[in-house]
Amino acid sequence: MRVEHSKLSLAGNRPENQDRVDVIAHEDAVLLVAVDGMGGHAHGARAAEVTVATLKECFAEAPTPVFDPQGFLTLSLARAHDRVVKLGKDVALDHKPRATCAVCLVQDGGSYWAHVGDSRVYQLREGTIRERTRDHSHVELLLREGLIHEHELRGHPMRNFVECCLGGDTPLPDMSVTGRKKLSPGDVLLVCTDGVWSGVDDADIAALSAHDEESLDRSLRSLAERAVARNSPYSDNTSVAAVRWLGD
Repeated sequence: MRVEHSKLSLAGNRPENQDRVDVIAHEDAVLLVAVDGMGGHAHGARAAEVTVATLKECFAEAPTPVFDPQGFLTLSLARAHDRVVKLGKDVALDHKPRATCAVCLVQDGGSYWAHVGDSRVYQLREGTIRERTRDHSHVELLLREGLIHEHELRGHPMRNFVECCLGGDTPLPDMSVTGRKKLSPGDVLLVCTDGVWSGVDDADIAALSAHDEESLDRSLRSLAERAVARNSPYSDNTSVAAVRWLGD
């Protein structure tokens, strides 16, 4: 499997970066992870660290290519949730560590996605957004019901109200896990926290798949810095990881 991959995390205008992002590349499978430690909750950074570490641990334990990608993603997020819940064992409910998460597994010419909250996965092709995850949030519900338009998501006063996340309460949160999404050479798969997509237009994100000659390192930095600048002086932590799939 031939891929190009990159990752980047910026603090934005926040005093602490509670995001964590990673790319774990094996010979025949790649895992992309973006986690946003919930701002305002105690130990948000620790929740993000535990989530990423757990997903990396699960990926290391699984023979690749992963036999049951959907089961792998579901069980890995469930394990991460349990560990984040334990972090908050002695913390008041309103302040327990929490995190949103987006994960993408790339193998066998396809990708499988999972997410909880409003961290996102995108599939980009030839300068367009082919598909993205749908946030577990109040404004996403308004969008599905036709009460607001896509361009209104970023500035909506309830944009940060997520309906589920890792950690907090013991029961497993709702999580979305997809089936296989076929890839074409040049496709870009991207995971990011809301600090990215809230600060740029869809066209900015889609452009990552329009210019194959530009490195992902350079493209991701340009995208993240643009998001921080547009959201300034209130920009959130801004984190992104991506893979450009070049073929088997």
